[in-house]
Formats: sequence, C-alpha cells, structure tokens
Amino acid sequence: MDMKGKFDALERMTAQALLGGGADRIAAQHKKGKLTARERVHLLLDEGSFQEIGQLVTHRSTNFGLDKQTFLGDGVVTGYGTIDGRLVYVFSQDFTVLGGSLAEAHAEKMCRIMDLAMQNGAPVIGLNDSGGARIQEGVVSLAGYADIFHRNVRSSGVVPQISAIMGPCAGGAVYSPALTDFVLMVEHTSYMFVTGPNVVKTVTHEEVTAEELGGAATHATKSGVAHFTAPNELEAIRQLRRLVGYLPANCEEEPPALPYEPGDEGRPALDAIIPENPNQPYDIREVLNAVIDPDSSMEVHADYARNMVIGFARIAGQVVGCVANQPAVLAGVLDIDASIKAARFVRFCDAFNIPLVVFVDVPGFLPGTEQEWRGIIDHGAKLLYAFSEATVPRITVITRKAYGGAYDVMNSKHIGCDMNYAWPSAEIAVMGAKGAAEIIFKNDIAKAADPQAKWKEKERDYQEQFANPYEAAARGFVDEVIRPEETRIKLIQALRMLRNKVDKLPRKKHGNIPL
Repeated sequence: MDMKGKFDALERMTAQALLGGGADRIAAQHKKGKLTARERVHLLLDEGSFQEIGQLVTHRSTNFGLDKQTFLGDGVVTGYGTIDGRLVYVFSQDFTVLGGSLAEAHAEKMCRIMDLAMQNGAPVIGLNDSGGARIQEGVVSLAGYADIFHRNVRSSGVVPQISAIMGPCAGGAVYSPALTDFVLMVEHTSYMFVTGPNVVKTVTHEEVTAEELGGAATHATKSGVAHFTAPNELEAIRQLRRLVGYLPANCEEEPPALPYEPGDEGRPALDAIIPENPNQPYDIREVLNAVIDPDSSMEVHADYARNMVIGFARIAGQVVGCVANQPAVLAGVLDIDASIKAARFVRFCDAFNIPLVVFVDVPGFLPGTEQEWRGIIDHGAKLLYAFSEATVPRITVITRKAYGGAYDVMNSKHIGCDMNYAWPSAEIAVMGAKGAAEIIFKNDIAKAADPQAKWKEKERDYQEQFANPYEAAARGFVDEVIRPEETRIKLIQALRMLRNKVDKLPRKKHGNIPL
C-alpha cells in the first residue's frame, strides 16, 4: 500500500470512530433529548482545543459474540483540552456503543486520562452515560471499575474531579461519581442508583420509577448526592464550564482571580436587614449577595438541607467559599443534613486553597429522637472536624444568634478561625434568654407572686447581660463588632491580610473524621 492508501485508510478509520455506534443509534440518542458523547465534549471545551487520546482502541474480548461487535474507541471518548484557556482532562461515555458499557479497554482509557491529570495537575471531568458493567466481559469489567475507584481516591484533594450524569448510572458505576468532588445531573434524562426499580420491587416489594428512585430531583433534594441539576444538557455543560472557573488546577495552585476595580464598598442596606423581632426570619442570601462581587455567586446543593447555604463567590475578584446558616428555613438550625452538606464543602475548599467566609445565625442543633437516633452527634461532629482541620484563611461574621455548641462549630475563634466579626445584633450565649432564665432563676420564678412576670423580668436581665456580642468581644473571641454596612469592607481587608497565611497540621498519616 502506497502512502496515499495509508492516509486514506487512516481517514476511513477516523470517520468510523467519529460515528460511534452508527447513524441510527446517534439518531436514537438525539430522539431522547440527549447529545452524543462527542457533541458534549466539543460544547464543554474551548473551540478547537480538544485533543483525543485512544480513538482507535478496541476491546479484546470474543465472549458471547463480542468479536462481531467491535467499535473504535470502545464506547468512551477521552482526551484533553481547555476551558477558558485552562487545561482539563475529560472522558465522555458513548451510549451509542454497546450502551456505553464499561469493560477492560474502556476502563483503561479512563484510567489513562486520570493518570495524566495527576501527573500534570489538572481537573478531570467525567461525562457519564453508561448502562453499567459489560456483562459479557465478566470480572474484568469489575476490575475496570475498581481501577477507576482507586484513582478517584488517589486523586481526591490533589486535582478537582467533577462528574456530570448525562444518562443512566447504575450499580457499581455510581461509586466513581460519589468519590468525585461535585456531581451534576440532568433532569428527566439521567438517574443514579445502586439497584434499579426491578430489583427494588423484587427485594422490598416497593413500586418505584427510575426517576423517583434516582432521578435528578431525588438526588438534589432527598439524598444530597447531586450538587447541581440542569434542565437540559446545554445548561449542564454551561454550569460545568462556570464551575471550573472557580477552581484551581490542583492543590498546589490558587483559584483563579479576576481583575478588580475598587469602588464604594459600603453596603448601608445591611444596617436594616435584621428584623427587630429576634424570632423573625430573613434570607441570608440577601446578606451574601450584598457582600460578594455582583453576579459572582454559584450556590452548591441549593435544594438540599436548605437551612444551610453553601457555594462559591468572589470578593474583590478573589474566589471564596461561603458557608451560612439560613434563618429563613428551620430558623437556620443545624441538623444532620446541613452538617454533612457544609462539612464536605469546607473540606473541598480547604483542599484547594479557597478561603472560607462564614455567616452565623444559628439557634443550635435540631432536637428530637429522629435526629439523635440517626446520629446527630457524629454528623454534627463532621462539621466541627472540617472547620478545625481547615488551614485556609477563615473569616466568620455573626449576624444574629450564635447559641450553644452550634456557636463553637460554626467556625468560632476557638477552633482556629482567623478573623471573627459580629454585628451589634449578635447574640452569643449558651442558649436563648427565655430558656436560660427558666433554668437559672427557676426557684425565684416559682416563689414569685406572679411567676410569668418574674420570668419575663429575668429573661430581660439575661438578654441584657449575655445576648449581645460584647461579652465575647471583651474576651477576644470576637475581634471586632462592626456595623453591617461595613461587612464587605472588612472582608476585603481581612482576605488581603490573610493572603499569605501559612498553617500546618501536625505530622500524621491522616485524621479519623467521624464518618
């Protein structure tokens, strides 16, 4: 064969690889409202930047007729490219090829991408759309999953890992996304579960659809498995690109900063945001949006454990991770789900050099048998552990209530916070004045001619003495009591001051977080 013939053969093979499972299967994919694996990659990455690796890889199995079903690429598109000019690695499973099923060669391609990402210090983005393990290849399919899981764990905290669920993700396939930093799901066309509806029906006799069992809405609201959801794949890809813009390439780098022009940083509207009635709710997002750069917020886990708000933002162009109690939901109380949600986010920010800005308005931990029996002690301790372990710059602003153990847990000075501010409306105490008066002055109240009036009197006494920020400030537990309108100014100055912070954990293999 002459050189022209060789070039022609290469072109034919390339064209065959680009067709995946063929025109009919591509049409079927589009009919479901789904993009193909290659379309997703080209939309995700900067135009013309994708460099494919392993395009001509094929499986090596002859079992159960697989020798008659050979496709170039073996059901996954892998390679590297850029997002806004920054290097990322990507794999995109191709449902048109053997249902995107994972087996030996397919897994090897994914592992190769993950190895390159670790060697070169860049994020990995997985676009998952797979029917699961390729049963015809037997145990090598399971081995392929385990090879991927092992790399997920080794990569954790070294390079950011993001999973987008663009179709089915079932059985062993769900554990790789669960090991990554963020999971995004597409509404109505993706699902995740360990066992599907048919198995559930057989074992537990429950009737449930795939969407109810493991759809995007389920995992965004009930389980917390999904950090983000999108109404369609185009929006999902837009969210992925935006998320990458907040993240450093690896644990040795700082998150990307944007140019910032200083202006009037006062926020006088914040002076009136706290209601006169301490039991009246307000939306903490209004506070967050006032102190961060305009339109810089990307909330994480927006529909899960809504009594806690977490997410990325920028302050004076610098990326920060925000953690805030939400008094508009359950009074901002800490419960199991809120603790887990915030703890995982805090640990991610700490791993990737993202400063933490915490807003506190918390009446305590949620009481009740359901919380105690489900382990609020261990789960609440996760948040305490995460903050205590974090060595990134940490700033806390107490807007109103900071009661009991929840005061300690929410990034207090005592667990290593660098700068603690309080508004004049802050109430820092063991408990609310009403309950405290009932305990401290129990005998006085019982002996009074009018117990109710006595109780109110003692409640006011306790309120005046302890339900303020000044006791804490007098002991240095609060660095400064500030007017709310000054909050953004103080945060900008503190973040600038802490930019070169160095803090090291004691030498150890790793801690033992209360899982």
